[in-house]
Amino acid sequence: MKISADIQAFQARLGHEFSQPELLLRALTHSSISSPTRPDNQRLEFLGDRVLGLTMAEALFEADKSASEGQLAPRFNALVRKETCADVARQIDLGAVLKLGRSEMMSGGRRKEALLADAMEAVIAAVYRDAGFDVAKALVRRLWGKRIDRVEDDARDPKTALQEWAQARGQKPPQYTEVSRKGPDHAPVFTIEVTLESGEAERSEANSKRQAEQAAAKALLQKLEAAHG
Repeated sequence: MKISADIQAFQARLGHEFSQPELLLRALTHSSISSPTRPDNQRLEFLGDRVLGLTMAEALFEADKSASEGQLAPRFNALVRKETCADVARQIDLGAVLKLGRSEMMSGGRRKEALLADAMEAVIAAVYRDAGFDVAKALVRRLWGKRIDRVEDDARDPKTALQEWAQARGQKPPQYTEVSRKGPDHAPVFTIEVTLESGEAERSEANSKRQAEQAAAKALLQKLEAAHG
């Protein structure tokens, strides 16, 4: 199969040249442009999620032989969550080669975190199907790189950590409020405020509500830690 120059360039960025390039093309095909003769990447995404999960579980298991399951689980979640997958996708400019339908393209699909994360998992599965688990594992470890070494000992996401902080002090769960939304539909910016029952609050903005909520929770946690030690 002859592949285009942009796909060849992506293979170089990815660090894997496919012997079955049709696997890569399927991994890059979003459901918005799929057809009976052009399957989308959802099945590969399902498989890639499992390949990524096993790779990260093994890496963490080997890296800290004294860590308990309770310590390993949040580190694992931090490495496989959608935000991390999308970050790796941006690192290799996966968005530039996504195959999208017109409406998805017009709405900024190449930059959407969910689409990038799903496609990243599909690409991992494509490498696995093309060359086997050892090659896929090596590729994932290389792409995730220092993220694996730097994953925090307590890698709970900030929203979970803030809720636990509040519950430990007998407070109700934090409240998240959308303060504003600005920008075009394809690139919105949300401002979210998180408030505790005791009155402490912080605001943050991001391109998705989830990201803004996490950023606000992280900012408030840092404020609380500074105040309470």
